[in-house]
Amino acid sequence: MPRDILKVKNLNVTLDEEEIIKDLSFEVKEGEVLIILGPNGAGKTTLLRTLVGLLPYKGEIHWATRNVSYLPPQELFQRKFLPPLSIEEFFKFKRVSSAQILKILDSVGLDSAVLKKRFGTLSTGQFQRMIIAWALIDEPSVLLFDEPTAGIDIGGQETIYSLLHKFWSEGNLTILLVTHDLNIVWEHANNVLCLNKKRLCYGKPRETLTPESLEELYGMEIKFYEHTHK
Repeated sequence: MPRDILKVKNLNVTLDEEEIIKDLSFEVKEGEVLIILGPNGAGKTTLLRTLVGLLPYKGEIHWATRNVSYLPPQELFQRKFLPPLSIEEFFKFKRVSSAQILKILDSVGLDSAVLKKRFGTLSTGQFQRMIIAWALIDEPSVLLFDEPTAGIDIGGQETIYSLLHKFWSEGNLTILLVTHDLNIVWEHANNVLCLNKKRLCYGKPRETLTPESLEELYGMEIKFYEHTHK
């Protein structure tokens, strides 16, 4: 029986006197993929940032591991504002060997030539693969990923999610993933958390995601296509 790697109880987050998250409770099992759904402004990014200690909160957050890696939303990586580092220099902050860097880059489909490039010269897809490699090179127990495919074309989106699924299946990786893509929920999630400042639904996708629950979550009728395969 997998242990709880994360327990959240009665979580409340208030920023600039605005209540962002209210009385939120849920658990995540080791090796689980939890996908967090909700409209813009629902508190999804705030939740992930709170879970890794970046924001003040009231309530309880209990991690069974300290080996947690967090990747913020793509728009926070405004590459034009990043220092003029090469990818090789960037990875040296991790204090890992050259062999480890080459291995992780290869695992995400990037060759050694990318190391000499600077942030601004990478395509969006290359940049996102590189950031995944950066997050995984420390072999974290938990990966928190916020909108990993924002700004990436459909083919690239499928590749990014395939990469995440590969790392999840090859190791005992727990993933908390924010996305708007319901197809990803059907294909990859063990559980889904529907969030709009408070918990609206939580559980296995096929038991939890109904036309009614999605309409309550998004405030409108959502076209509902349930996948029947994994």
